[in-house]
Amino acid sequence: MGFADAFLDMAVIARYAPSILSGMGVTLALAVLIVLAGTAAGLALACLRATGSRRLSIPIVIFADVFRALPPLALILLAYFGLPNVGVSLSSFMVLFTVLALVLAAFAEEIFWAGIAATPKGQWEAARSTGLGFRSTLLWVVLPQAARMAVAPLTNRAIAITKMTALGTVIGVPDILNQATTAVSFSGDASPLTLAALAYVAIFLPLVIASRRLERRFQWRRL
Repeated sequence: MGFADAFLDMAVIARYAPSILSGMGVTLALAVLIVLAGTAAGLALACLRATGSRRLSIPIVIFADVFRALPPLALILLAYFGLPNVGVSLSSFMVLFTVLALVLAAFAEEIFWAGIAATPKGQWEAARSTGLGFRSTLLWVVLPQAARMAVAPLTNRAIAITKMTALGTVIGVPDILNQATTAVSFSGDASPLTLAALAYVAIFLPLVIASRRLERRFQWRRL
């Protein structure tokens, strides 16, 4: 059997293309929700940490360190099989979304915090000398500078984490990989995996290109 017969059987691809497209919609929806929720949560945590309160900073640092250290697959399995034992029942979609959004939030918090910490102290002092309070200084002076520094690393990290939606196949999330492996099981042919690979490229290649352009744009501005 040649490569084309094993991975490019057009009859098999045509038969299972609708299910792969359905999984593509699930993967895309998850990716968008994870990026929005994770980035927003990370930014909020970085702002709370910027207040300098130890009661806030210590739990935030612990959260960020734990969720950056643990493998996402372990967190997904722990949440999916463990939460029902404490009376919390979530769908596989919600488990995957929640875990990956928290992982992204942990990385985003550190990235935003690095940007805030890298903002020259003189920017804070100059803004406060004009009568701006802490919140206004953080919102209108510091965060715009921190966000520009955070764009490139945050975009790269977001892409890396959203690709982990493929881990949802272990808990039955009907994403691209789940639909493809199911199709392989029924057809006995690997061609659906080729279609799945093309679907991932269609979703994530534009994001990779956009990330590179953003990185170049903001690097040029810093120079």
